[in-house]
Amino acid sequence: MEEFFLGVDGGQSSTTALIADRAGRVLGSASGGACNHAGAAEGREKFVRAISETVAAALSEAGFDYRAVEFAGACLGCSGGPDDKLPIVEELLRSARLVVTTDAAIALSGATAGEPGIVAIAGTGSIAYGRNARGQTARAGGWGYVFGDEGGAFDIVRRALRAVLRAAEGWGPETALGEALLRATAARSPNELMHAFYTAEYSRARIASFAPLVDAAARQGDAAARTILDEAAAELAQLAGAVHRQIFEPRTPVRVAYIGGVFRSDLLLESFRKLVHRDLAGSRCEPPIYGPAGGALLEAYRAAGIAPPRLSDLPPFKT
Repeated sequence: MEEFFLGVDGGQSSTTALIADRAGRVLGSASGGACNHAGAAEGREKFVRAISETVAAALSEAGFDYRAVEFAGACLGCSGGPDDKLPIVEELLRSARLVVTTDAAIALSGATAGEPGIVAIAGTGSIAYGRNARGQTARAGGWGYVFGDEGGAFDIVRRALRAVLRAAEGWGPETALGEALLRATAARSPNELMHAFYTAEYSRARIASFAPLVDAAARQGDAAARTILDEAAAELAQLAGAVHRQIFEPRTPVRVAYIGGVFRSDLLLESFRKLVHRDLAGSRCEPPIYGPAGGALLEAYRAAGIAPPRLSDLPPFKT
């Protein structure tokens, strides 16, 4: 009897599902809405809808009926943690082996194709996560926008506004970031922009979306913007180094992958790679092999006791 496997990346902005056969051939894929919280009634409803609709769409593409398939293995990696989601998923899916884990765990598995290594993740927030050959795991960062998320897009924009406010008050260097942020938000002054960023109109994700303005200013020679990118890269490299110290022997070379929209900045990425090569001598710093949904799929094979195969017919992954 043919066996099928399911991998789901349940994130803050979207959900992606992949269905494959035992050989690793991807038969169906689909994307749906966000499913990052399941605690409150509204969050639970959103989570159930995102998972069920996305998996059903992937099954439909593969030519299967949602209720007719029992997976040999299934893995869901979820933003916001897995603890409150496992009982819900058990009601939604039929699978002989089911794993619900974190988004960082599947990002690592996809980035290294299931091999030991470290992944630095920098989207709106940031975290580094690693696993060694003995299966030991470690993380660094991921404390949220108030106490952490260093090097993430929200942090980059927060630093940018801080630089703009200091320049406006005369205790920081001049920077083109003020004009760029005011133009993008239609605010009339740095002070007005600061107050706007405190309102519900500007979510963390919306504030983070202005991070490319910092990259653009740095490319045009703005010293303050370049410093912000270099500092962000340094903190992301420090997160990767902290993971390495927890689970790898000193001077052990590893694969360090990077994922997330922040790394679209060539300037930041170049700085990050140089620091990784300097601090983790001999390590490779490379883009992910597969995306997080692919990582979830590999973990579904692992949960079923099957060596993860090479995935084929996989939709292109865009960080």
